[in-house]
Amino acid sequence: MHQVIHTGERPFSCGDCGKSFTRSASLKTHQLIHTGERPFSCGDCGKSFTMSGHLKRHQLIHTGERPFSCGDCGKSFTRSASLKTHQLIHTGERPFSCGDCGKSFTKSGHLKTHQLIHTGEKPFSCGDCGKSFTHSRDLKTHQLIHTGERPFSCGDCGKSFTHSASLKTHQLIHTGERPFSCGDCGKSFTKSGHLKTHQLIHTGEKPFNCGDCGKSFTHSRYLKTHQLIHTGERPFRCGDCGKSFMQASNLKRHQLIHTGERPFRCGDCGKSFMQASNLKRHQLIHTGERPFSCGDCGKSFMEASNLKTHQLIHTGERPFSCHECGKSFTHSGNLKKHQLIHSGVKAYSCDQCGRAFTDSNRLKNHLVTHSGIKAYSCDICGKSFSRIDSRNTHLRIHTGHDVYCCDQCGKQFAMNTQLQHHMFTHSEERPYKCDLCEKTFKSPRHLKAHQQIHTRKTLQVQLL
Repeated sequence: MHQVIHTGERPFSCGDCGKSFTRSASLKTHQLIHTGERPFSCGDCGKSFTMSGHLKRHQLIHTGERPFSCGDCGKSFTRSASLKTHQLIHTGERPFSCGDCGKSFTKSGHLKTHQLIHTGEKPFSCGDCGKSFTHSRDLKTHQLIHTGERPFSCGDCGKSFTHSASLKTHQLIHTGERPFSCGDCGKSFTKSGHLKTHQLIHTGEKPFNCGDCGKSFTHSRYLKTHQLIHTGERPFRCGDCGKSFMQASNLKRHQLIHTGERPFRCGDCGKSFMQASNLKRHQLIHTGERPFSCGDCGKSFMEASNLKTHQLIHTGERPFSCHECGKSFTHSGNLKKHQLIHSGVKAYSCDQCGRAFTDSNRLKNHLVTHSGIKAYSCDICGKSFSRIDSRNTHLRIHTGHDVYCCDQCGKQFAMNTQLQHHMFTHSEERPYKCDLCEKTFKSPRHLKAHQQIHTRKTLQVQLL
């Protein structure tokens, strides 16, 4: 029987599929696949198997016995083969290497699955939607989407999952355990994959490159999401309003708008949020914690993104540039607002006077002028203002910080632009011209007051 290995001979052939074997016993076991027969049954749970060895291995689940123990770390296993594979972690050995890209693996099965990436083959296809997979277990998990079945349920909160691994990871939320720790900064994670992705921050490595624009990413899923920008594809569509998204998570978050659900609630003040990340950020208000600190000036922030934007002040970098006029900005949002100047779009309009603005915040500030409310008061002289930034600017006059003084009459101003406007009162120059009647003014404030006359006349004509 042994010599058959050297000759390559497989004398026992299956009449159903043609697969051949070196032993008749192996052929008999194989034929059970075609008959569907599973003669070896577990007395504890009733699960059945085609081989007695598989039954024996399964019964160790019920006894809890793990007879094969690792001499390096003490971890135990139900199978000797599992122990041998585990020991490769300690030796660092990866005996199965890919001939196409050189990537190596601890298991031959993992190599076979990996090689399907190079061939593009996805042999396991879903009968419901036609989606195909490289591995049978991925197909089985996918099919649970169609059946709606979630067989793995959490004993603590009742949440259910399609995969046992997802349940195990979820249960770490209840235990608070984060078993995967970074050796560089000490940050810990619930998943080994998350740790590996995090470690790329320290190495600076971004192994996944976009073929269209050359941008690189730390994770393949980030690259896939990015590539949708180039294709314009938005595969996840809302059934309520038709809005589409590039990511399923963004769709789920959007759908909370329609349901009105805010599942994440603050234990301190009761305020609720649609996203867990928003709740975490909000909770920093109660703790006063600002975990992101600038190494140059020591200023601290509640969000990493705010720190990154702040650091551009020290570097002088302005990465977002306007293609119309070349003006650059530290933040993409500021660039978008600026570009509205070139487009002429003023999407936010006042329903009382008709004045339009490029920004919603500017409209809000403007609406205060109609209300007559001046909620912000100067503690020194009692003068009141409708906006807090106007009050803060006024305070400079009392504190002496950055005060601009007129060299002709001695009047003081908190802003240089105010001084410049004031200087026109000492000259005959009237640089601010009305585009409707060509009347000119010395200050933009007087021009705006004048333009409201035209606005009111227009509204009166429309009402007649």
